[in-house]
Amino acid sequence: MITPVAVIGAGPFGLSTAAHLRARGLPVRVFGSPMVSWRAHMPAGMLLKSTPVASNIDTPQRGHTLVDFCDAVGERRYESDWDVIPVETFIRYGQWFQEKLVPDLEQVRVVSVDRRGGAFEIKLDSGEEFTARAVVVATGLTGLARMPSELLAAVPDGPSPTGPISHSSQHHDLSRFAGKDVLVIGAGQSALESAVLLAESGARSVRIVARGRAAVGFGAPPDRQPKLRPETPFGNAWSLYAFTYYAGGFRHLPPPTRKFLVKRVLGPLGAWWLRDRFVGRVQVTAGRRIARARIEDGRPVLTLRGPDGRGGELGADHVLAATGYRMDLAALDFLGQGLRTEIVTSAGGPRLDAGYGSSVPGLYFTGLPAAASFGPVMRFVCGTEFASPRLARALAAAHG
Repeated sequence: MITPVAVIGAGPFGLSTAAHLRARGLPVRVFGSPMVSWRAHMPAGMLLKSTPVASNIDTPQRGHTLVDFCDAVGERRYESDWDVIPVETFIRYGQWFQEKLVPDLEQVRVVSVDRRGGAFEIKLDSGEEFTARAVVVATGLTGLARMPSELLAAVPDGPSPTGPISHSSQHHDLSRFAGKDVLVIGAGQSALESAVLLAESGARSVRIVARGRAAVGFGAPPDRQPKLRPETPFGNAWSLYAFTYYAGGFRHLPPPTRKFLVKRVLGPLGAWWLRDRFVGRVQVTAGRRIARARIEDGRPVLTLRGPDGRGGELGADHVLAATGYRMDLAALDFLGQGLRTEIVTSAGGPRLDAGYGSSVPGLYFTGLPAAASFGPVMRFVCGTEFASPRLARALAAAHG
């Protein structure tokens, strides 16, 4: 028997997609560990940069917002733009959403997906093999961590949470760095918040190393947002309004423009509520790029260079690269090599049509892999509101 749709991934985008497909009466099998990227690859104590209105997982069924969850379980309500959501609360919300709308989630790993005869052959780590008419890839950040090549050159075996150099996604508990000197690479929310959490967890010293010439920046609080510009979940601005509510037009921009905008819009900027916790606790070295990294006596040493060619060296007990994520089809190694070569890419990700379908008939992408076609909103939970209904409508029309 052929399964109509297989959804791979059980984070916000995978769960939202499954809920929309089932609301259309389409049988779906969903695979993955619920909210695993949030549970295993985000630091304990993290707070969401997104406002409450931007933190709802979209579904056509009423009664499944973040506030609905808080009411159902008796937790504090998060409603105002001034409310900051703990990651632990959001994880519980995602798990509650899954239990309500995707109760038959199969917590197994998809080993391989290949396409033969107009259908997809799928193998699971349980040993089961089956065929599906369509596949939705919603694997989130898994395997997409971006590491500067200079750091990778210093650790031939790759970054490691217990080694001298790691990526921020490899840590859930930062208290292991108590009493240590830590260099944090990056200037975005992940870097700045990781630095604060390290300092608050007892690290001896924490220093941000950033390429930008200016010191690190923080966003404006809700009462200081521009008044004559449209409101969005990310702040008041015409550009943010367009990227949030008219993401369908993004795919018609030239590929270099799309690639630039995905990287820069909503780029390196800390949340407004982080500033007071950052100042006085974290040192900053700005306007310096990493020219070289090496390991001496088990400790990382960075050679830095400025725009004028001058620089110096910084050493520490550990280097934490909070350098974000980058779409790379090679990282989706469960997709067969032959299948991957059929996927046409553009602006750094799979080229998708208006219904999130790739160049391979029946293969769809949502979440971060869709950012190259639909813009930076696909990096955030509120992107489910745009993506899920469109993907479900297109898939139901083609394979329902």
